[in-house]
Amino acid sequence: MRRLVTTVLMGLATFGQAAQAETSRPRLVVGIVVDQLRTDYIELLQNYFGDRGFKTLLTDGVYIRDVDFRVPRLDATASTAMLLTGSYPAQNGVPSAAYYDTSVPGGALKLPLVSSNSTSITNDSFTPEALRLSTLGDEYIIDSGGYSSVYSIAPEPQQAMILAGHSGKGAYWVNNTSGNWVTSSYYGGLPAALSARNMRNSLSHRIDTMVWRPSAKLSRVAGLPEYKRNSPFKYIFSRNDRDVFKKFALTPMANTEITDVAIEIINNLPSGSTNGGGDMVNIAYTLAPYRYASEGNARTELTDAYLRLDADIGRLIEAIDRKVGRGNALIWLSSTGYFDDALPADPRYRLPGGEFSTRKARSLLNSYLSARYGSAGYISAIRDGQIFFDRQAIEQMRLDSDKVISDARQFLIKMSGVSDARTLSEVLSPRTKEEENLRLGLDPRVCGDIIVDFTPGWTVSYDDTLPAQQKVARENVVMTPAMIMAPGLSPAKIETPVAATALAPTVAGLLHIRSPNGARSRAASLTR
Repeated sequence: MRRLVTTVLMGLATFGQAAQAETSRPRLVVGIVVDQLRTDYIELLQNYFGDRGFKTLLTDGVYIRDVDFRVPRLDATASTAMLLTGSYPAQNGVPSAAYYDTSVPGGALKLPLVSSNSTSITNDSFTPEALRLSTLGDEYIIDSGGYSSVYSIAPEPQQAMILAGHSGKGAYWVNNTSGNWVTSSYYGGLPAALSARNMRNSLSHRIDTMVWRPSAKLSRVAGLPEYKRNSPFKYIFSRNDRDVFKKFALTPMANTEITDVAIEIINNLPSGSTNGGGDMVNIAYTLAPYRYASEGNARTELTDAYLRLDADIGRLIEAIDRKVGRGNALIWLSSTGYFDDALPADPRYRLPGGEFSTRKARSLLNSYLSARYGSAGYISAIRDGQIFFDRQAIEQMRLDSDKVISDARQFLIKMSGVSDARTLSEVLSPRTKEEENLRLGLDPRVCGDIIVDFTPGWTVSYDDTLPAQQKVARENVVMTPAMIMAPGLSPAKIETPVAATALAPTVAGLLHIRSPNGARSRAASLTR
């Protein structure tokens, strides 16, 4: 009888240890957000990738071919907020990287959204306070009773804030003026490793020596234009260029710099977990088309960027393996769900198009509304496809603002270069799926009063301010992927679309923690 009891107890102990090993959280979680990553490029280039980068995630993890972000007008900041909160911009408070303060006389002041309410933008201006919901990292820390740590590394501050979350321990990015790695006092100071890097090996010291040429692997990729092979690209970076670090941030060499810093952060994490906690390191990369390319078609540069990022992810995975071992790490990677290669077409191709001048449009709208309702400056600004009205002027004239804005819309849609326009009131009461998607992507507190769609091929010239900026209208619908590799998770390829808002709940489920507090989707099924 005693032997039977002992056997049962030993069996229960063994079962308990097995269950504990199976359900314990990984010691390290690494999240990777790649701006404008495309499924077709991943699948086109997979035979040219190394064994430790994308190929590891594709073969050893779950590969989701089609992540559906649903909402239009995305940028890297808004997409990152969606991924980390599991909610749409209308709920999480981050519909774009910038908002416009129309209270300033004579126009609209463009300000970073994920920052304090200040017209003087410094490193310390950036905080995650505009993010209205908890993030995956926040929930990870809360579940550990505060013993877990979350760090982020990104090319720019707003993604860094979102990836670190409200409760993160560190958020690091490259200052686009000095080229140094910086942080916000919200998270404390720079770690010693990054301070030393700024002193001994800063980008500002190296930028003059850096050249982006095609990598060796690019010559083996089939299907690239022959003239590109005969005239390979070459980009140099001069410290005398005031925008040099902004340009550098859009190159694959910036991804390499980010990888170097991420590996330093991982290497300096405490060995082992503390009181059941663990660590999370979230990283942002870019595969956006290089907007400073010598030709409008930057396909060769983009292909090279994929090959280089594959090598960087391979180095990152090797560092993770050395630090905690493959069986103790969860790695997830996602695109940002859009693709923006809208660059002016060379006139020799004679594509249809034209130029939409916001200065002229503003003048015409003000003249039209003045003729109908009385002389006034009705339009405060036209920015990023949104028209902002001077609500105070309309109220002082005791006019019906909805009527004024509706009349302006009717006039606007007759202008050349405008394909459609919707008032904010129409968007807030959607009647179609397209309007519902637009509603989910807007925050009424910071958006314009009319949302404009421009005709593809037209150049929108925001020339009512100096310096004038131009944006080419183009529509791109592409499939964008995600990948998840975790202990006990069987490799699979998911063909059906998965909502972007399901990524955070899915990773939370694998970590056995709560989803972010505003998550809009259930965890995705990760089996075929």
